[in-house]
Amino acid sequence: MVGSKMAATASIRERQTVALKRMLNFNVPHVKNSTGEPVWKVLIYDRFGQDIISPLLSVKELRDMGITLHLLLHSDRDPIPDVPAVYFVMPTEENIDRLCQDLRNQLYESYYLNFISAISRSKLEDIANAALAASAVTQVAKVFDQYLNFITLEDDMFVLCNQNKELVSYRAINRPDITDTEMETVMDTIVDSLFCFFVTLGAVPIIRCSRGTAAEMVAVKLDKKLRENLRDARNSLFTGDPLGTGQFSFQRPLLVLVDRNIDLATPLHHTWTYQALVHDVLDFHLNRVNLEESTGVENSPAGARPKRKNKKSYDLTPVDKFWQKHKGSPFPEVAESVQQELESYRAQEDEVKRLKSIMGLEGEDEGAISMLSDNTAKLTSAVSSLPELLEKKRLIDLHTNVATAVLEHIKARKLDVYFEYEEKIMSKTTLDKSLLDVISDPDAGTPEDKMRLFLIYYISAQQAPSEVDLEQYKKALTDAGCNLSPLQYIKQWKAFAKMASTPASYGNTTTKPMGLLSRVMNTGSQFVMEGVKNLVLKQQNLPVTRILDNLMEMKSNPETDDYRYFDPKMLRSNDSSVPRNKSPFQEAIVFVVGGGNYIEYQNLVDYIKLSQLGQK
Repeated sequence: MVGSKMAATASIRERQTVALKRMLNFNVPHVKNSTGEPVWKVLIYDRFGQDIISPLLSVKELRDMGITLHLLLHSDRDPIPDVPAVYFVMPTEENIDRLCQDLRNQLYESYYLNFISAISRSKLEDIANAALAASAVTQVAKVFDQYLNFITLEDDMFVLCNQNKELVSYRAINRPDITDTEMETVMDTIVDSLFCFFVTLGAVPIIRCSRGTAAEMVAVKLDKKLRENLRDARNSLFTGDPLGTGQFSFQRPLLVLVDRNIDLATPLHHTWTYQALVHDVLDFHLNRVNLEESTGVENSPAGARPKRKNKKSYDLTPVDKFWQKHKGSPFPEVAESVQQELESYRAQEDEVKRLKSIMGLEGEDEGAISMLSDNTAKLTSAVSSLPELLEKKRLIDLHTNVATAVLEHIKARKLDVYFEYEEKIMSKTTLDKSLLDVISDPDAGTPEDKMRLFLIYYISAQQAPSEVDLEQYKKALTDAGCNLSPLQYIKQWKAFAKMASTPASYGNTTTKPMGLLSRVMNTGSQFVMEGVKNLVLKQQNLPVTRILDNLMEMKSNPETDDYRYFDPKMLRSNDSSVPRNKSPFQEAIVFVVGGGNYIEYQNLVDYIKLSQLGQK
């Protein structure tokens, strides 16, 4: 699920962070005690609240705001009677019960209740009754609906949820046995999060969506919810600047709701950019990557023991300049950049060591004294830049470890071969090796890699393979250890959707192999890339980006001409595909119903960069 914005006044990350900080300050801009210190308090959140806060605020930032403890709502918590508690939870039955129990147990001095999504009147009454019964009415200081039910991972990217993502997954929406009631629940969950997103953004969008899809169901419900809120002028959430940022966007954004079924090949595609590879091959959630690192072989009286695994976690955040610069780069470029950073760091380190040795010169002759005085200023400068140097070293170590882990997967599974081969399939380029050979190669990829490759071939083929060929492929896939259930699903999906020719339009450019890397293959390099192709990406718009381009620029195109148009600010619902607004949009949000991915996100980011340069 991807958000892409152009010419934004404030990023969604900034807006959600401002909202969270205001909440942690008891929902007023600044609260400090008489000494100028922040008021000390505890933060109580559920798993949803934890997932929303963790990519945006570090433990240090929470401490600076006076949060001495942050605890899960359903953990065992001791009473801290002289401290206020800020709650940040979803208004579920289970959470309300536990909250009422906290009131009865008199756990805290006062309670600031913040609900991630709007709480219903009946649940609010349950809390009021519990507070009355526990004689704790005066201790409930404030109750707020925060409308923060989404997770921001980048300045321009958000997802709906992490804990129960299966609830809104592609499988949940498309499983054949789903009941109408279950589908309503899924749609309501998506709409609630999107509504919260636009409340935080402080803008009412114009909505476009394809007909006859789950995206259309979301559009209808979201239009209705926005319309109802705007109708209630006294309680509307879209008046003025809700966060007090002083930033307004006078042009309304476009919301493009895309159904995952328009392009199933891209999510299966092996990728070649740093961020997408980290997400694909490593354990990467909420901007944190978890690695297992070997500690080496242990020698003992019983002989050499196998390597032990150390678990390490790294946060890949906006303050990491290397990550911000290179997350969208092809992997070989990243490896080369890490090597360059390492060489630059070593040169600076050597300079400090050289200056220290000069400062240690003994003797009173004029030459030594002169040399000392000349270098004192240089050493002072070097010492003052030491914190920056240490931070540089930390980032080099971090990305050396992460990139090495990625490289191990590329080599072990021949992911460069898969990426290049899939690009050729999707762009209808001549294949230099038969598909059967790749599937049958025991050294190339896991069973999942082989199945992903074959599904891309099957989806992208203008004509389905003959039954004889299909049986041959199935046998090869089975022999390789693949589960054939996904193939059966895609076969039915393709027949049902009659999309035999649609996925052909992935563009006719492909990657260019540039031979093996020269720079990072030298023996002094951390990354021995021998055998890994240095594939250079060529810019091409994926289906999701093409749809966005058509709708933003108001282009006439068979792909989007039939898209429905909703304007929640219109008095009457407008069931039409004819846009009222004729001028191109400056800001847009793309949301994929059924799940987006980092390949599409990077493609949108590249599209925006080219748009701003006027090279689209």
